[in-house]
Amino acid sequence: MRGIISWFVAALICVLTGGTAAHDIPNDVRVQAFVKPSGQRLQLLVRVPLAAMGEVDFPRRGPGYLDLARADASLRNAATLWISDNIELYEGEDRLNDPRLVEVRVSLPSDKSFGSYEDALAHVTGPRLPNRLELYWNQGLLDALFEYPIQSEGSDFSIHPRLARLGLQVLTALRFLPPGGATRAFEFHGDPGLVRLDPRWHQAALRFVESGFFHILDGTDHLLFILCLVIPFRRFRTLALIVTSFTVAHSITLIASAFGFAPTALWFPPLIETLIAVSIVYMALENIIGSNVQRRWIIAFAFGLVHGFGFSFVLRETLQFAGSHLLTSLLSFNVGVELGQLTVLVVLIPMLEVLFRFVVAERIGIIILSALVAHTGWHWMVERGERLSQFPMPALDAALLESAMRWLMAVLMLGGLVWLVNEALQHRMQRRQHLPGEQREDQSPDPRA
Repeated sequence: MRGIISWFVAALICVLTGGTAAHDIPNDVRVQAFVKPSGQRLQLLVRVPLAAMGEVDFPRRGPGYLDLARADASLRNAATLWISDNIELYEGEDRLNDPRLVEVRVSLPSDKSFGSYEDALAHVTGPRLPNRLELYWNQGLLDALFEYPIQSEGSDFSIHPRLARLGLQVLTALRFLPPGGATRAFEFHGDPGLVRLDPRWHQAALRFVESGFFHILDGTDHLLFILCLVIPFRRFRTLALIVTSFTVAHSITLIASAFGFAPTALWFPPLIETLIAVSIVYMALENIIGSNVQRRWIIAFAFGLVHGFGFSFVLRETLQFAGSHLLTSLLSFNVGVELGQLTVLVVLIPMLEVLFRFVVAERIGIIILSALVAHTGWHWMVERGERLSQFPMPALDAALLESAMRWLMAVLMLGGLVWLVNEALQHRMQRRQHLPGEQREDQSPDPRA
């Protein structure tokens, strides 16, 4: 009886492990695709690794070689189930009908034909691999050509590739070839949602407003920085100058970075992330010591320049969805960021008022909250500083000196602009002080009082 049980357990383990191996999900999957409308049809060329479609029973021979002579039906089934059924194409707002599978091929992993649309089309419609080729089934590539009926090649087309189930990390490289226009290249991870291949300006604007709005809500470091701005100054009128200066500053560096004026060295992103943590620590400590509106808006402007570079790192992948509307998309992203900041202010200000009125005294509450924020920011600063220290110092050469001089001139110009604005504000406040019965609403009391 003990021997029968042992045999049964061993057989069950073999079955379970064998089934798991047959349905293993690959870690990294790269999908290549071309979309080309022409006349009354739209062609979709796709290349997917066979290993990403392990649930399909491909015919095999020998130690696991793909039986190319009997593989056509399985390849067509895999192309339909794993590719066309998971890709939605739209003409305008209407989803296109199911496509016709024109051709399907198996390619070697060393094949480079998907470097261009012409080579890929010639390869998929050209000769097949010889049946006697010894190719392990999970090392080959599946190439498929689909055709969709369309109304006009000049329509607005969109695609929703739901290919995330092909692997744990799926990278899709897609190129759209509009008639008579420049090729648009896209690269996205997982499921990017609906991608408009040639968006109108309002479509791009809406997408980037949404992106900017949710980036603020998802960015913990930016939220802590805004919290530091709000804690001692909780009136909307007082915060208007501070938040506006922060918005203008990050808009400047975000646009400059998008147009290629920011450093491209590998050490630059970790440097900016470290400086963002420094900005949080500084603002929290300033809350503890005490601050005023005149100094706070200048500091917010200076750190806003740093945060703008941080926003640009997020936009590097997203800007591919802007189409030909780069500036519109950048401004729309800033609008989304501003709306996100206003949403945070609307929530934070009443919460802080209730906290300081019914739970803890205002001065003690400012110190406690700022100390907690400073503690978090300090840990981030140390961690990011260690990551930054792993990069070698940039070589002191002519290119670095030229870049440093260019940025120094930009900083001096911005510094002069800030000085002029500050002088104008102080002059305005002095005039209001001499008006009878006029209350200085834009001067916040010192939190140390």
